[in-house]
Amino acid sequence: MRTDLIRKTALTAAGLAFTGGAIVGPITAAYAATDAKPASQTQSDRKPSGERQLGVRYEAQPNFYYCGPAAARNALSVQGKDISVDAMAKEMGTTEAGTNSINDITPVLNKETGKNDAYRSVEISSPDADAKQTDKLRADIVKTVDDGRAVVANIAGTTTDTDGAIHSFEGGHYISVVGYRDNGQTVKIADSADPNTASYEVTVEHLADWIATRGYATS
Repeated sequence: MRTDLIRKTALTAAGLAFTGGAIVGPITAAYAATDAKPASQTQSDRKPSGERQLGVRYEAQPNFYYCGPAAARNALSVQGKDISVDAMAKEMGTTEAGTNSINDITPVLNKETGKNDAYRSVEISSPDADAKQTDKLRADIVKTVDDGRAVVANIAGTTTDTDGAIHSFEGGHYISVVGYRDNGQTVKIADSADPNTASYEVTVEHLADWIATRGYATS
C-alpha cells in the first residue's frame, strides 16, 4: 500500500536516543502483561460507556531499535497472530537507526492481516495536533478497535499518562493502541519499550500531540 501523502522526512524513525530513562534495565524478549489475554480471545464486548479493549499477547522489544516491529507484532497479536519481530523487521527495512516511518509498517500490517486495505497511514503534520486532527484520531481508534484491530502510532517527545507517569522518547518510538474508554477520549497503550510499563492509558489529546509531525496506521 503506497502512502505518498506522508513525508518520509516528517515521519522519522525511532532513533538511537531514548531519553528520560525510557528503557531501563534489560529488555525481556517475551513478557506477559498483567492484563494480557490468550491470542484467541482477541476482542471484548463493547460496554455501554463506550469502552472496548483488545486482548494482547505482549512482547517487549529485544533491542533498542526494534520498536517498530515490536509495536506491529503486539498490534497483530490482537488478531490471534504470532509473527516474529525479526521477520517483520526484515520486511520493514529496520536497522539500528530504527524503522523509517509508518509507511514501512502499514504494508506489513496489511500483508499479515490478509487484506490490502485493512490499514492506511494517516499523518499529523503539524507540530501540535489541532482539534480536527485529534477528533479524527479518536474516531480512527474507535473504528479500528471496534473492527478488532489495533492502531500503530509513530510518536516522539514526552507525554504524561492518566496516572501521572511520564513517558519520554525524544528520539522517536512506535506504540500500539489496543483499547479505548469514554468513547475514545482515553486510549490504552501497549508499549514494547519496557515490560515494567507495558500498559498504560493516555488521553487522546496527549496521544495526538505525541504523534504530531509523524503518523499512525489505522483502519
